[in-house]
Amino acid sequence: MLKIMFSAGEASGDVHGASLAREIKKISPSTELFGFGGNLMAAAGVRLVRNCKDYNVMGFIEVVKNLRRILKLLDDLTETIRAERPDLLVLIDYPDFNWRLAKRAKGLGVKILSYIPPSAWAWRKGRAKSCAAIADVFIAIFPFELPVYEAAGAKIFFLGNPLVDTVKPSMSKAEARKFFNVTEAERVILLLPGSRGQEIKLLLPPMLEAVKLLSARRPMKFFLPAADGVERLIDTAGLDVTIVESARRYDLMSIADAAMATSGTVVLEAALLNLPCVVLYKMAPLNFFIGKLLVDVKFFSLPNILANEKILTELLQDEVTPERISSEILTLLDSRADVVKKLQAACAKLGGTGSASRVAEKILEVARSQ
Repeated sequence: MLKIMFSAGEASGDVHGASLAREIKKISPSTELFGFGGNLMAAAGVRLVRNCKDYNVMGFIEVVKNLRRILKLLDDLTETIRAERPDLLVLIDYPDFNWRLAKRAKGLGVKILSYIPPSAWAWRKGRAKSCAAIADVFIAIFPFELPVYEAAGAKIFFLGNPLVDTVKPSMSKAEARKFFNVTEAERVILLLPGSRGQEIKLLLPPMLEAVKLLSARRPMKFFLPAADGVERLIDTAGLDVTIVESARRYDLMSIADAAMATSGTVVLEAALLNLPCVVLYKMAPLNFFIGKLLVDVKFFSLPNILANEKILTELLQDEVTPERISSEILTLLDSRADVVKKLQAACAKLGGTGSASRVAEKILEVARSQ
């Protein structure tokens, strides 16, 4: 009987791990799955050695405060590897912790597979070589991740992106328009400021000011999908902005004409639903200065990186102004059809549906190999 150990230390990793576990169980029901993960992985058939919700800390200060517990977790999982002798250890993202665990697993003679490896394509390219010396196999979720790892001698595969399966509206466009009280003739603009406090603080105010400028130019309806608890932090006083629960964002994206969005996964989610965005990114000046020294990328939004061309307008730092945002939204509305065609071509590079099944098959193949 095969034994596969997972290590996924955060909420997104729990989602990915659960999808992989379900597919592995479909293909090979007798395979024993265990390790470090969350409630979703447990529900999918993974025996949890430790639950990641008990170790979910963010920020340098919080990590320092919890360092003893984190190091104890590393020791505990190392002992689990020693006692259980898994056929394969699957690392899911969470690089700062997982690669420390990987070094220990390699020392114990355990094969290692990295799913969603460190972003060496963007910064600290030297990590690709050090990681390639530890893991046996890598599985990336973007095709542009492969060259830097291949150059480092890694055995790396691209088997599709999980968002292709999960980014689906729950309603038809007609149902969504009725639900959100939007007619076919009305222009719908989304505000997607992100969920992190710093993102909201830096990017939502210029977005809201842009709403004022746009409202004076053309009749539009504005929506802001917000995570639970975030809506109370958002002051839309005097603005015709409808706040809806974040869980409805795919339905909104399916009927929206354009969006102003914080750079990140949400921009790619929007692209998969044929929604073009004006992409914004802003950080504290010192962080930006350090980032410019470390990060080597032509574009910072995922659709542009996939296409290797500027499909979406990217506004960075001082470019993030209400005037520039509103102007770019109006330009985008006028060129929307051409932009959507290019987004579709870029998203086609993510592969078809069923990536979790393909990754599960590769995991089992590696686990069985000698």
